[in-house]
Amino acid sequence: MNFDLFVITLCVFAGVTALILAVYQWVQAQTSSRAEKRLARWSGSSLLQKHVAQKNILAEALRTKDDFLEKVWTNFKGLRLLFEQADVTLSPSQLALVSGALGLGAIITAAFFRMPLALWPALAVTGLLLPWGWLLWRRNKRLKAFAAQMPEAMDMLARALRAGQSLAAGIGLVGKELPPPLGKEFARVFDEQNLGLSLEESLRELTERVPNMDLKFFVTAVVLQRQTGGDLAEILEKIATLVRQRFQIYGQIQALTAEGRLSGIVLMALPVFLFFAMYYLNREYVMLLFTDPMGNRMLMIAVLMQVLGAIAIRKIVSIRV
Repeated sequence: MNFDLFVITLCVFAGVTALILAVYQWVQAQTSSRAEKRLARWSGSSLLQKHVAQKNILAEALRTKDDFLEKVWTNFKGLRLLFEQADVTLSPSQLALVSGALGLGAIITAAFFRMPLALWPALAVTGLLLPWGWLLWRRNKRLKAFAAQMPEAMDMLARALRAGQSLAAGIGLVGKELPPPLGKEFARVFDEQNLGLSLEESLRELTERVPNMDLKFFVTAVVLQRQTGGDLAEILEKIATLVRQRFQIYGQIQALTAEGRLSGIVLMALPVFLFFAMYYLNREYVMLLFTDPMGNRMLMIAVLMQVLGAIAIRKIVSIRV
């Protein structure tokens, strides 16, 4: 093993990690607190309003001056929204540190077991992406749980309206009676409108935090009913029935496509498993993929075919309802 190359790799990894953290800290310094804006709106503090106005002017100047900074700003807001949707206590900087630690650990493990240098970047990238994969998995799990609670929430809200309660009181009841994640989000909407934010604006912010089509139907129905009138309880009952029927169809599709999904998992995992098995059984045989030019081309083609196969299988078994 080339020790100098190992040291250079560690230095480059540490430098890139430090650069990412520095950019994150800089962008975080440019962000304006939503709590400050809301407090300034309702308290009328001139100093706080001036501070928020200065930040807004600076952000507007940056957006008009350079489109690239606007994209960075938008992506950072999307990153914060991702953490909020996943409902994790970790901050982006903390997750970045965990990601860097896993990437460094992967490189150290590869050096300890004397793996080929060509595998080091792949292992490092895998370690770096594992925490972000966990974050996306947690986000998807939370959104699925939210969608599963929608029919019960719509029925409870419809019964509250028929009992004579207001819409805000019904939302508070749903937030109190149902468990997270839906109960937590509805309780937040109830608290926000109690603090002075309009119900329509609170619901729109809820649709930004939770990208769910049934929730958008609910918010649209509420906004239209408050503007034009109508029987909101009946609309909510129909939404609940629609969501239940969609979940029933989705369950049937999952059962019919289970064989295809399992076949895709086996086909994707089998080449990787065989590679590592052959690496420990006959290392010289596998190393031809890295040392021979023809082996390099075969390896790149194999990886490309694996990716294309995964995309094709996913397109086949993923049916939107």
